[in-house]
Amino acid sequence: MRPVAHSLCLLALASLSLPVLAAQPVTSVPTLDVSRYAGQWHEIAHLPNDFQKDCVRDITAHYTLRQDTRLGVRNACIDAKGEQIVADGEARLVKGHPGQLEVRFAPKWLSWLPMVWADYWVIDLDPDYTWAVIGEPGRDYFWILAREPSMDRALFEGLKLRASQMGYDLSGLVVTGTVR
Repeated sequence: MRPVAHSLCLLALASLSLPVLAAQPVTSVPTLDVSRYAGQWHEIAHLPNDFQKDCVRDITAHYTLRQDTRLGVRNACIDAKGEQIVADGEARLVKGHPGQLEVRFAPKWLSWLPMVWADYWVIDLDPDYTWAVIGEPGRDYFWILAREPSMDRALFEGLKLRASQMGYDLSGLVVTGTVR
């Protein structure tokens, strides 16, 4: 066999075994103190999604503790016209899974429908709650959040690497905060 043909055969065989090297499963953090998680977060990056398509800068999420053990959620951003967009919702903890929440932005009267609740998993979290990585089992949604509107580049790259190891395709990642 010629060297080029031999290399192509090896490459083809190697590509057949790629599914065997499956990504780590998406897992949430084992503990989450919602009182420490509450407060203002700045988006550093996200995977594109329909509900953020008009947001171009100053993307934030503010979580408020409520008396009913849920969190109030207020997402805000500035669009291309310089106008603020705000979406209010709520988050609830998934029983038995501290790092897993479900969020709803649909009207409260629809909250009894399971389909209005979306998975919101904290998949990586700084012990001091200065940054967080949010995802979900389908790997369709992904955010990197920080308490400040900027993040150190080495930290940012490390968070992306860990997310990639969980199977996230970050080739289309949109950086909205400052990475320095």
